[in-house]
Amino acid sequence: MATTTVIPAKQESGFDLRVFLAFAAIYVLWGSTYLAIRIAVQLVPPLFAAGVRFFFAGTLLYAVMRLCGRPRPTGKEWTRLLALGSLMFVVTYGAIFWAEKYVPSGLTSVLEATLPLMTIALEVFVFRQQRFRWTLLITIAVGFVGVLLLLLRNPQHIAILPCAAVLGGGAAWSLGAVLTRSLPLPKSKGITAGAEMMFGGAILLILSALAGEMHPFPQVSAKAAGALLYLVIAGSLLGFSAFVWLLGRMPATRVASHAYINPVVAVALGYFFAGEVITSRMLVGTALIVSSVALILIKDDTDGQSER
Repeated sequence: MATTTVIPAKQESGFDLRVFLAFAAIYVLWGSTYLAIRIAVQLVPPLFAAGVRFFFAGTLLYAVMRLCGRPRPTGKEWTRLLALGSLMFVVTYGAIFWAEKYVPSGLTSVLEATLPLMTIALEVFVFRQQRFRWTLLITIAVGFVGVLLLLLRNPQHIAILPCAAVLGGGAAWSLGAVLTRSLPLPKSKGITAGAEMMFGGAILLILSALAGEMHPFPQVSAKAAGALLYLVIAGSLLGFSAFVWLLGRMPATRVASHAYINPVVAVALGYFFAGEVITSRMLVGTALIVSSVALILIKDDTDGQSER
């Protein structure tokens, strides 16, 4: 997951292998992180796993950005980064990692696909950053009907509380995304993301210790270490680097298409590699959510082009 901050896009014509590989990264790598999280939290405590992922990924990213000459944040920017890191990584990913102990990775990814819907709802109804449109309201409603289909009277007896935690964490991420667009932050997206992940990871590790997850210290098996390493490198470093690189070259809404591709990848991986069950209700609910997100992103892209 990542915020779709609008950056002036530079259109490129013809086939570009770098663009293809970058889209493959945010489609496949980000889609596969849900299965990696599921593997990790079955072997090590969830807050510990989340803390390790983001503390190491954030520290590495921040260090690389500084070595590349990006200026360090100011005092006020550090405070904002701490607040956003707490909101978007502690609340959001703390909920996701905990929930995946009880909820299949494919279902978690579908619930997370509602992030653009929540973000748009906050922008329209809370922060008034977008004008109200009935078509937008109907589109958002369709997506949440899909959520209800997934959760109500489900034959898999899905744990409702973990699902609610995922949705609540998604709301926290959406709030952070909206605030990110209005708060003064470092110009370097790498510095911003690295600092937020670093703060979020550190707080998650502190919470893990306070929750007793480190008493005794978790025994990290080779399988768990592999899953965590994959999350750090593939999910956070490669995936985010590809995301930022694409934002500098493509319309932000096109890059945001990962929001409706990731669930498809995650559901397929969960089915083929983790034996997760796919029901007709889940397929219909997923289709409604993905279609709703796609319609919103396509509409935003069309509006942006008409304004230009």
